[in-house]
Amino acid sequence: MSYSILERPSVRHGRNRETGKSHVEAFEGSKHEVELTILLPCLNESETLETCIRKARRFLDEHRISGEVLVSDNGSDDGSQDIAYSCGAKVIDVPVRGYGAALIYGALKARGKYVIMGDSDDSYDFSDLFPFLEKLRDGYELVMGNRLTGHIYPGAMPWKNRWIGTPVLSAIGKLFFRCPVGDFNCGLRAFSADAFEKMALRTTGMEFASEMIVKATLLDLRIAEVPTTLSPDGRSRAPHLRPWRDGWRHLRFMLLYSPRWLFLYPGLFVMLAGLLAGAWLMPHSRRVGHLGLDIHTLFFCAIAVLVGFQAILFAVFSKTFAIMEGLLPPDRKMDRVFRAFQMETWIAVGFLLVLTGLGGALYGVSFWEARSFGALLPTQVMRIVIPSGLSLALGCQLMLSSFFLSLLRMART
Repeated sequence: MSYSILERPSVRHGRNRETGKSHVEAFEGSKHEVELTILLPCLNESETLETCIRKARRFLDEHRISGEVLVSDNGSDDGSQDIAYSCGAKVIDVPVRGYGAALIYGALKARGKYVIMGDSDDSYDFSDLFPFLEKLRDGYELVMGNRLTGHIYPGAMPWKNRWIGTPVLSAIGKLFFRCPVGDFNCGLRAFSADAFEKMALRTTGMEFASEMIVKATLLDLRIAEVPTTLSPDGRSRAPHLRPWRDGWRHLRFMLLYSPRWLFLYPGLFVMLAGLLAGAWLMPHSRRVGHLGLDIHTLFFCAIAVLVGFQAILFAVFSKTFAIMEGLLPPDRKMDRVFRAFQMETWIAVGFLLVLTGLGGALYGVSFWEARSFGALLPTQVMRIVIPSGLSLALGCQLMLSSFFLSLLRMART
């Protein structure tokens, strides 16, 4: 059985380091029915579900924690639901397939102030969850298990997950978002109900694991890690996880959530490279070893500038749309830029670029006229035409993009 607050007067409890209140006092003043929900996503886990539930209930009983065990079932047809009921767990049916969907539905139905989630394949020990609860009681809003700093039993994790997938995805997460997490894919993690509400998670697949960490980092939630033991799962069938497919889904999510790395930085690099190389080729042709570079290379430099500029605009559009849709939190730096440079400013800059391009085109016509509208030397005239056309294209892009961006921000307001 699990215990209510009133049934455990003799148990000693620590105090929260920030509030100074005991954990009993803090919980009694909360809006939640129990202190802890242990959430188990489930899809045909009849072989291991009972073991997981009994370990979780034993943990609640031994530590006299007011809690519940909640099984979020994702369409099992092997009797998993009946097993969960017989073990005294609460069961909810999740109509949307997917790891993330099961956890989102489960967390929304949880009655606990805190939630500890973990796979129901018996690879994590639900009788040893107290380090997670301690961190939550100390005010941390997301507590991650870390298998890499804990212990991984032989056969518990495929070599490509341990030495490629998990380290690479964790490193990318740190690079893109500065996440203070060393094991992005650990399935044992805990969070407060209030933090879950703030994160407003959306993804329904395996990328849910990355979304939770990224959102928590972007929202400046307090994050901690706990060394965790991973054991071989107790199932005789193959796991639901598909390493390469699910790894790509994690990576794709992080790229889409980081317009800087997907659009901005590549765009800046390509645009700057095009500008520098084009400026180098403008006066006359150049030689690099045995290669002769002339107006043909200058033309592709202009294309690079256009492509890079378009990528930069996509970065701005993507970030604005993501903020508008609630996928990303508001960005103060971006708001300051928009306040400093209003739509009219960008339109004026675009108009000046268009005028510059038209001026270059008129100069080209006069250059042609001076030669009685006869044949022209391409290596001369194209050094006028290419930068003029580039300036026209950039100016038009900038003006049109300013209107579109204003529409996006208007919708947000």
